[in-house]
Amino acid sequence: MEEFDTAAPVKSPSKVMTIAIVAVLTLVAGGGGWLVGAMLAPPPPKEQVEATKDTAPNATGEEGVPKIATEANGVVQLDPITTNLAYPSENWIRLEVALQFDGVPDPAMAEQIHQDIAAYLKTVSLQQIQGPRGFQYLRDDIQERVDLRSDGRVTNVMFRTFVIQ
Repeated sequence: MEEFDTAAPVKSPSKVMTIAIVAVLTLVAGGGGWLVGAMLAPPPPKEQVEATKDTAPNATGEEGVPKIATEANGVVQLDPITTNLAYPSENWIRLEVALQFDGVPDPAMAEQIHQDIAAYLKTVSLQQIQGPRGFQYLRDDIQERVDLRSDGRVTNVMFRTFVIQ
């Protein structure tokens, strides 16, 4: 007696079935991600959302809100300094600095310090001020120049913007 294999050959799943399984798994994963996201960061309460819809009349800072950098506070905002670097000369630097005076500010001294910082920046190369350590060296150098120029009347140099292009 001869025995024949009567078992049917095993069929591989069709492409349609594979696409359907992948689509269902994608929907389950997306729904799970949405659920976890909603649990970790729930939406804000309605009261908070409604409170932020109306802007205050002084939200722009123009109406009734005093500026921090005023001569009454002993702070003088210097004009922005824009100059090219020593090397490479194609690179430009823009620096906005405010000076905090000990006592009454001296606008003439602030202008001299402004000119001194501008002249110093023209001697700096890009390699000297790259990275956090280079920026710290630049801050220290400018602070030292300001201390020498002001004879200690300026207590703090505040960097407002620093851009290299």
